[in-house]
Amino acid sequence: MEAKATLKYLKASAQKVRLIADQVRGRRVEEAYQILRFTKKMAAKDLEKLLRSAVANAESSDSTANVDDLVVSRIYVNEGPTEKRIQPASMGRAFRILKRQSHVTIHVSDEVDPVNKRSGGKARSGAKAPAKAGAKAPTKARATAAKKTSTRAEK
Repeated sequence: MEAKATLKYLKASAQKVRLIADQVRGRRVEEAYQILRFTKKMAAKDLEKLLRSAVANAESSDSTANVDDLVVSRIYVNEGPTEKRIQPASMGRAFRILKRQSHVTIHVSDEVDPVNKRSGGKARSGAKAPAKAGAKAPTKARATAAKKTSTRAEK
């Protein structure tokens, strides 16, 4: 069972909200409440309200759901629109102030989604192993350089 809640146009930058979201990702709901309640960040209160909304959505969609078993399976923060403001400066200049906003989505479910642990959404199961640092593929430039050094050594 999975439920989600979305908060749009949060008056905080996505970078600042991601700091809090990373603390909550993959935790049990009760543990996430405690973290958000005692975090001294502006957006923590809004994320706590959003988490409560996601839990309420889970309860309403599945009446047999146990709230104690719920986990914050996925949480992601995207950038919203940016309001541009002008700050008057000396000598007739004007500085631009960017009021950034963000969109936050929380998914709660019975099990944790291992893909969303800050991996960019890509699973690593079928990935190729990286090549060794010393084993470089021969290129045309290296081959000609090797020929030049061998001919110099013969002279």
